[in-house]
Amino acid sequence: MSERILVVDDEPQIQRFLKPALKAAGYDVVEALTGSEALKAVATAAPDLIILDLGLPDMDGKDVLTSLRGWTTIPVIILSARERESEKIAALDLGADDYIEKPFGIGELTARIRTALRHRERAAAAPAVITTDGLVIDTVRRLVTRGGETVRLTPKDYDLLTLLARHAGRVVTHKTLLTSVWGPAHGEDLHYLRVFIGQLRQKIERDPTQPAIVRTEPGVGYRLVIDL
Repeated sequence: MSERILVVDDEPQIQRFLKPALKAAGYDVVEALTGSEALKAVATAAPDLIILDLGLPDMDGKDVLTSLRGWTTIPVIILSARERESEKIAALDLGADDYIEKPFGIGELTARIRTALRHRERAAAAPAVITTDGLVIDTVRRLVTRGGETVRLTPKDYDLLTLLARHAGRVVTHKTLLTSVWGPAHGEDLHYLRVFIGQLRQKIERDPTQPAIVRTEPGVGYRLVIDL
């Protein structure tokens, strides 16, 4: 069966563009024009992923997201014309899996969809071992290796890496990383986080100056890239 995508957007041109494009990519498509329609569609149509606009006529898309995260972990990709980083960060902190700004390319969107769906499958399978660019993260043995050799990490290095690994393929915001690893008192210590990310890259990346494992999402956070 085709994976089902719910597109929540009140712009007719977006709906006219997305539906055939996503169908051509092999997805079943359900449409909603408002937040209330979207919430009903999630309950009745059981989509595998939601593409959600923030500027809806009846409620803010972030309120839809908040409601959804109260009862489902279905992947949500925000698609919005709002360019402010604060909007992007707020949506990601509320549980969005990704964020794409309008205008956008269908190739980029379908790639993000595939990543979000893979992440859902991996999360459901709860993998104990994650491999990325030759690095092996074994969360059961609490061991990180490359080429059979142990990569020596501090406890904070390991906590930071495994937090990113648990959300592999997704953006994890600065605030989420800081509060999860160092506690709420450090939620705004961005310089602190950059220092630790730099130290972690020195230990796990083949070339720390061109990181292939821990990618920077400017102004938002970091993303751990996983092997397909």
